[in-house]
Amino acid sequence: MPAASSLNLRHALLDSLFAGLIALVVFGPIVGVVLDGYRFNLQPVRVAWIVGTVMCGRLLLSLLLQTAPARIWMQRFEGSGAGVHVLAPEHRSRLRWIVPLVLLAALVFPFFASKYLLTVVILGLIYVLLGLGLNIVVGLAGLLDLGYVAFYAIGAYGLALGYEYLGLGFWSVLPLAALLAALAGALLGFPVLRMHGDYLAIVTLGFGEIIRLVLNNWLSFTGGPNGMPVPAPTLLGLEFGRRAKEGGVPIHEFLGIPYDPNLKFVFIYAVLLLTVLLVLHVKGRLTRMPIGRAWEALREDEIACRALGLNHVLVKLSAFMLGASTAGLAGVFFASYQGFVNPSSFTFFESALILAIVVLGGMGSTLGVVLAAFVLTVAPELLRTFADYRVLLFGMLMVLMMIWRPRGLIRISRRGFAPRPGVAP
Repeated sequence: MPAASSLNLRHALLDSLFAGLIALVVFGPIVGVVLDGYRFNLQPVRVAWIVGTVMCGRLLLSLLLQTAPARIWMQRFEGSGAGVHVLAPEHRSRLRWIVPLVLLAALVFPFFASKYLLTVVILGLIYVLLGLGLNIVVGLAGLLDLGYVAFYAIGAYGLALGYEYLGLGFWSVLPLAALLAALAGALLGFPVLRMHGDYLAIVTLGFGEIIRLVLNNWLSFTGGPNGMPVPAPTLLGLEFGRRAKEGGVPIHEFLGIPYDPNLKFVFIYAVLLLTVLLVLHVKGRLTRMPIGRAWEALREDEIACRALGLNHVLVKLSAFMLGASTAGLAGVFFASYQGFVNPSSFTFFESALILAIVVLGGMGSTLGVVLAAFVLTVAPELLRTFADYRVLLFGMLMVLMMIWRPRGLIRISRRGFAPRPGVAP
């Protein structure tokens, strides 16, 4: 009885009425109005069921959240919007046991996976690269970039155009695409150094659309909407096709094994996995170096950092360039994986998806970005029956995350430093 008397029924009823009003506004025009030729048929019963279900659910949820166990559980989310979480100096993460097991599973995975599952994981790793790159720009430096897909397109079209006009292959374009994307990041970053927040987002969004429109309309150079073919990668000059080009040798003939179309994807998976591990190592080192601390300091308070003598121009440019170079690498792998590129693969929705990976995973959190990349890219592929509702699910996830976990699933953690003996703290 004491627990029941502490329930605020009036507050719960107001919550349920407000939730019902929102449900009526959202679902009324969609579910309650049905087109029949040139006429409209109203379906008030269906709308009433939906609104009633939402109100009952909200009423029960409000009453449940007022109980003592629910209040204790809700306290876990209090303070989740705080910044960097400092761990004890002697803290040892459990990841030191989990990471070797994950790496071992990743090494044996291609030998047991089907072609479809292998291609899905390759796509997930590509988005891990994209998420890690944008995490530097948005998560660490605090620069809202809505045109990040432009650097992704530069990497993909760099491979296609390099092969078409210069005869360059996968290995030649891989470092060049990173350099070209970094240069594009510098060209974008330098004019917008004084912009913040919404203004920066609008400029970067415009940059992404400019790149897409150029690729779409320059028919004589990029092929326009028809796209361009991309050559398959090679290993020491050995090709992965059934038949090699004139003067070439297929890898299965060189090894004396039957032809397997999965060999190309196994090779892309292996190289992509090594690249992701390298980027993870470099990013981890950078975040512990002065440049990483400068990114985070600039994100928290730019005026204070500039007052302390921090060169904000170099700090912002370094974030733009490093993030763009990672997207350039991902673009090369995407083009090799697809075997074909066209502008429809580099729309604003891709930028929004990559930004959702960073926000949902955790602003600045490497582990969170890796997990979110696989959740948001692999899950829709495995659950294709819900593909039409992907944008709706993304929106719901973003709203829930902003309410419950504004810093993302996994917050940034830093290990504290123990004072050295004989040195005053």
